[in-house]
Amino acid sequence: MSRVRVHGFSISLDGFGTGDYQTLEEPFGHIGQRLHQWMFDAGAFGGTVKYGIVNDMLEHSGHRVGATIMGRNMFGPQRGPWQDDDDWKGWWGDNPPYHHPTFVMTHYPHESIPMEGGTTFHFVQGTPQEVLAIAQETAGDLDICIRGGVHTLRDFFREGLVDEAHIVISPVLAGRGERLWDDLDNFNDLYMVAESIGVGNHTHLRVVRRT
Repeated sequence: MSRVRVHGFSISLDGFGTGDYQTLEEPFGHIGQRLHQWMFDAGAFGGTVKYGIVNDMLEHSGHRVGATIMGRNMFGPQRGPWQDDDDWKGWWGDNPPYHHPTFVMTHYPHESIPMEGGTTFHFVQGTPQEVLAIAQETAGDLDICIRGGVHTLRDFFREGLVDEAHIVISPVLAGRGERLWDDLDNFNDLYMVAESIGVGNHTHLRVVRRT
C-alpha cells in the first residue's frame, strides 16, 4: 500500500527549517548549509552507525518511491508569476536525484519540465489533499515522498497526510526564518515520536502517524 514519507528533513534547535533572506546563492537563507552538515559529515556515517532510522535514511530513502511532492520554494528562489524568459530548472542540474515524476505546488501555472534520468517537474495547483491524490495516481502502489520546504511539509502534517517522517535536529540556532512547528496545534494528537537516535551532536527522529 502506498505511504507518504519524509526523509532527512533538517531543522535547527529552535525548529527552523530555513533562514531569512533566501537567494540563488543562499537557498537556505542566512543559516546557510549548517542545518545539513550531518549529510556531509562522513564521520557521522562512518561504518558504526548502521541501525535504526539513520540506516533507513541512508539505504532506503529512494526505495519504493514513485513520486515526489515539493513546494515552489523548494524548487527555486523565484516568487510571484513565472517569467517568460525564466529558464530555471531547479537546483539539481540536468539530472535531478528524484528519477520519477515530481510535483511542484504553486499558485501559478507552468509547463512541465522533463529532465534527464526520469525526473519530470509538474507544476500543480491545489490543496495538499488534491496534490497528493494526483501524485498517488501517478505512483500507483509506490510511495510518495514530501521533500519540503517548510511551509509545504507543515501543511501536510497539519492535515495528517504524512505516514512517517525522518526529522534531523541540527545543533544550531537559527533565530529567524520559517519554523516547522508553527500553527500545528493538532500535531500531538496526530503524530508521535517512535524513535530518537543521537548521532554525534545531531538528533534523528522517526515521527509516525498515530493509528
